[in-house]
Amino acid sequence: MGVTSHRDPRRCHLEGPRARLRGAGIPWSVLRSYSSASAKEKAQRNGVCERTELLEVLKARVKQLQASNVPEVTVNKVELAPLGNDKYQDPLQKVVAAGPAEEQPAPRGRAESPARPTSWVEKLKKEMHIRQLKVERKLSIAASQLAQEGQIKAKPKGKVKAKAKAKKSLKSPKAKVTAGWNQSHAGWSQSHAGSHHVHAHGKPRVVGVKESAKAQRPRRVPEDKDSSQHKMLQQTIQSNLECFLFLQKPEEAERFLLLYHSSPVKRRLLNIDAYNVVIRSWARKGRLQRINRLFSMLESVGLRPSLDSYAAVLECMGRIRSSAKAVHRCVQQMKSDGFHVDELFQKCLFEEDEKEEVLRAIRTLHPNYQLPPPPKPQTCKSSLLQDFYSEEKMVSYPKLDFSVQELQERFQQQLEMELDNTITIESVEATRPLTPEAIKARKLLGTLRSRWHDSILQALQKSKHNMSQLKTASGYNTLYPYLCLLPDEEYVAIMLQILNTLSPQGESLAVLARELGSKVYNRYVTQRKLRSRQLEKVQEVYKDYIHLLAKDGRPDEYLPREYWEKLVAEAGFGPSLNLKDCSWPYMLIMRLGMHMLELLVQAVKVPRNILNPRLEPKLIPVLYHIYSFRSSWQVGLIKPHPIFSQIVSDAAETLLTFNSSAIPMLCPPVPWTSPHFGAFVLNDTKLMRFVDGAFQHQLLLEQCPPVNLHPVLDALNQLGNCAWKINQPVLDIIISIFNDKGNEKLDIPPPISEAPRPPATSGSSSTWNKSQKHELLLCKKKAAEMHSLRMDALYKLSIANYVRDKVFWFPHNMDFRGRTYPCPPYFNHLGNDVTRAILLFAEGRPLGPKGLDWLKIHLINLTGLKKKNALEERLEYANEIMEEILDSADRPLTGRKWWMNTDEPWQALACCMEIAKASRSPDPAAYVSHFPVHQDGSCNGLQHYAALGRDLIGAISVNLMPCSVPQDVYSAVAQQVEEFRKKDAEQGVKIAQVLQGFISRKVVKQTVMTVVYGVTRYGGRLQMEKRLKEIDEFPEEYLWEASHYLVKQVFNGIKEMFSATRDIQNWLTESAKLIAQSGRTVEWVTPLGLPIVQPYYRSKSTVLNCGMQNLSVKNSNNNQKPDTVKQKNAFPPNFIHSLDSTHMMLTALHCLRQGLTFVSVHDCYWTHALTVDVMNQVCRQQFVALHSEKILQDLSEFMLEKYCSPGRETRALWQKKLMEQLSSVPKTGEFNLKKVMDSTYFFS
Repeated sequence: MGVTSHRDPRRCHLEGPRARLRGAGIPWSVLRSYSSASAKEKAQRNGVCERTELLEVLKARVKQLQASNVPEVTVNKVELAPLGNDKYQDPLQKVVAAGPAEEQPAPRGRAESPARPTSWVEKLKKEMHIRQLKVERKLSIAASQLAQEGQIKAKPKGKVKAKAKAKKSLKSPKAKVTAGWNQSHAGWSQSHAGSHHVHAHGKPRVVGVKESAKAQRPRRVPEDKDSSQHKMLQQTIQSNLECFLFLQKPEEAERFLLLYHSSPVKRRLLNIDAYNVVIRSWARKGRLQRINRLFSMLESVGLRPSLDSYAAVLECMGRIRSSAKAVHRCVQQMKSDGFHVDELFQKCLFEEDEKEEVLRAIRTLHPNYQLPPPPKPQTCKSSLLQDFYSEEKMVSYPKLDFSVQELQERFQQQLEMELDNTITIESVEATRPLTPEAIKARKLLGTLRSRWHDSILQALQKSKHNMSQLKTASGYNTLYPYLCLLPDEEYVAIMLQILNTLSPQGESLAVLARELGSKVYNRYVTQRKLRSRQLEKVQEVYKDYIHLLAKDGRPDEYLPREYWEKLVAEAGFGPSLNLKDCSWPYMLIMRLGMHMLELLVQAVKVPRNILNPRLEPKLIPVLYHIYSFRSSWQVGLIKPHPIFSQIVSDAAETLLTFNSSAIPMLCPPVPWTSPHFGAFVLNDTKLMRFVDGAFQHQLLLEQCPPVNLHPVLDALNQLGNCAWKINQPVLDIIISIFNDKGNEKLDIPPPISEAPRPPATSGSSSTWNKSQKHELLLCKKKAAEMHSLRMDALYKLSIANYVRDKVFWFPHNMDFRGRTYPCPPYFNHLGNDVTRAILLFAEGRPLGPKGLDWLKIHLINLTGLKKKNALEERLEYANEIMEEILDSADRPLTGRKWWMNTDEPWQALACCMEIAKASRSPDPAAYVSHFPVHQDGSCNGLQHYAALGRDLIGAISVNLMPCSVPQDVYSAVAQQVEEFRKKDAEQGVKIAQVLQGFISRKVVKQTVMTVVYGVTRYGGRLQMEKRLKEIDEFPEEYLWEASHYLVKQVFNGIKEMFSATRDIQNWLTESAKLIAQSGRTVEWVTPLGLPIVQPYYRSKSTVLNCGMQNLSVKNSNNNQKPDTVKQKNAFPPNFIHSLDSTHMMLTALHCLRQGLTFVSVHDCYWTHALTVDVMNQVCRQQFVALHSEKILQDLSEFMLEKYCSPGRETRALWQKKLMEQLSSVPKTGEFNLKKVMDSTYFFS
């Protein structure tokens, strides 16, 4: 069966094994949605699920038929659904219930300082007040009329406890349009989710009056201005106002603002930023009167104008050529508010020609005014990087083998790809011959798609029309402006793309909704960058930036970040490169996506008889909404009709569509210069990846002094600037096997046609016995898994094939611990053996005197055959089997195939080919090699622990001490455990006797490796049980007891060997526990100055009411208490990960100074064969330098200051306890850290 067309890279994997998934670049939040139940439970549920599936399709069809006979109003109910919640005022309820309370003058905001009366605003006050009263009166009349209509429609079915308060809120016009409308307020309380697990909230609830009464209770606006609930609501208001600014509708923006401004309760949600958006939208139109009015509104609520407010006023004055006198008044007012004219140009972000207009206004007053000089660049003071940043040590930045002209052309290609948002490429299956059946099916699909395009467009326009009608009555519909941001055609294209990528197994509503909403958001950001002329500016700066990298450019002693900043400062005019923040709340993205999904399900139909002419030609939906079980959750799925899946399968389309950010970059990435700016040219990329809605990281990064982030940004730029190319011979062999039924042993997934067939049984499924049903279930599961793996490989190989003749780059970002990752998710050097084997450095270096030896040692490392032998012995072995190596290189698929029986077969094959070419060249030392050679840390987490605790025995066992052969920590622990076992066996312990002869390195390896990363005894026992199960001779009845005994002994063994390590781990765990119990999250700063916070909170669910079903969205965010267990257990491994990322970044930066090519996969460092020795030296120097810092001492001091600051006279008991805990830093051992410098096997 051919592959379905246009599969979207981010789905299809979901059915595959979870472990693969993380590697496949699937967002965490998606993965987390599928919790792992036991296989038995799953099997039972899947059984039920299979039986009910057909029934569900039928039910769904009934539901759809019923829906299509309902009068118009209810069908469009979904389009009206506002974002609602029963605890707080609906952030987007644009209605004022004008009560007597509002006639009184508004109290001044408590937190804000009182504003001074502004002379130039004075005269507008009266007019403003009168107008406000009129607006309020009109709205309250409209509200009460609509409320009465609402009460007539919602006939009570039970006792409605409507309190006086509730009655008041009933006046709100939102309470009209049937109770169904109100019910959709129900869930918004914690809507700004953290890690969002989304599942169906049972079946769509029948709306009773209880629901509507609950929804109508007046909801309190959160008091606490710092609560993330409050911030979330502010963000929603802000993004709505930004929409109007983008749509150039200042009247709408002001109307929306007034709905909040005129209610004392809702007004608390408005901050100065909200008013500023409206002020800016009037400034663009040159309407100074309107701006004056907004200033008097600010004053009436006690808010002080900010620098941005004044920038907008001056911009407006510049546009309308105000008199010097008017400008003078404004500047005086600004100075009395404590701002200086220069600050306008130093601190404000400008779009389009705003900066020029502000300057024009200022020059009316001071004709000779010059822009303030850019601030002097600051230098990072970190002791670890004194040399790196010192003036004397500066060298010219290494050049790429491209001219300025060539880089400029590549930039243009990249820009065009990003402007298109998506890219469609040939799949590697395209080489297959076309069957007549496929030609026919493709033609049919083409016809259907053009019909669907028209019907989706019609449905969208109708839905928008209904929303715009509604606007007049209730103030306005939440989603309407978001459906106006792009041309209608673009929304249709996005919906069709989702339809084309839907897998036959279906996909959860939550994933689809999120994807649809995000695609709209991404295109909106692109449009903003074009509109604000930010893109023009990036193009200008990039044109000069490439001189730093091009071979014919000026040699400059700058780092990419410094050079970019210098060019931006010199450019002076034009828009700012950072856009004002315009991110949308997660719930808004979900709701927009759900709305689009509903339109898609309604609009896309297919004739029933399209494949079977005997049937009647009735139109039936292509997509069905059904329920299924994922673990114990009932999940709503959208599943394509089998007819559609059949056509797609027959058409065997060979085009794949990806988001442009899924493809490696065709030009060097834009350097990271701040947490907001870097990586792709247009695609928005976050410096730090985190689950949706968890914005603590972003806040921390923004509050961090920019200079502290320089080392991290420079390291990311260094990794991103490594140019790559494809190893074509290896890619071609892999594709040939992929298209010829794959090969599981070589990790090339076979096509779904190779899936095991269920046993042929007679009779209907109801007569099958249990084992037949079970077998059928297993076959289905295996097929889904195979489909997932096959698609993953298809994407990777197709992308690789697309860039086969190009040079490309991987921009990098990081996770919250500072570990770095390439941004393109499918094809990158973090991938599996297959992906790594097809990557080469674009830059070549001669092998030099020792390069060929390093290639041979690298090959033996890849085979996994000589782990315990010295390097000399590995080299000797490579020379002995030279014949096999050359045979593998010359006849990979027809020879003796030695390469196939290694740990990493494809990388081994690529290495064989490189060795063959080098050894056959006239002078191997001069042979130019592009091949990456790896050096791996030996149990890197334990290396950091042993160094922190100066643990002598531990340091020896993880190769921190020089030794003639590599030490193997796993064998050492196994030996230790065997000694404990012998003692116990002699004392007659039964299980110790049973275990005789079964304790090996393999049994203990996984547990030892994961102890560092916080595995518990429970998890360790499961690992042991799995290993013992693999030993056929081991008596099954002792599995539980034996694994229980072994895990205890492994922990004891590690305790003996790594005494200081366990102390440190316990100290970290205990400290985190006390911090989390006090209601705070654990934070720290890495030795390179990167601030880190653990994003684990107790999650609550919010129900998002939509037309199709209620979505329960779990969010863990900083409005709730920290999840104590996760905060405690995750702190030791996260802290160690933050240290290994620091070591990697230090190595990357110092390798740059030495002129090396360097990339890393966490604790595996890559460089050319020529420079392995230099990299090894740098890596050891930086490890010693890092651990010579007072790491634990600094951590203790940071935490004492953060969590136990001596503010209060009387300390709470927990604070005293925490102080004692944090002050008692573990004692360290005798190990001399300098020894690492001479240890060959530290990284090898």
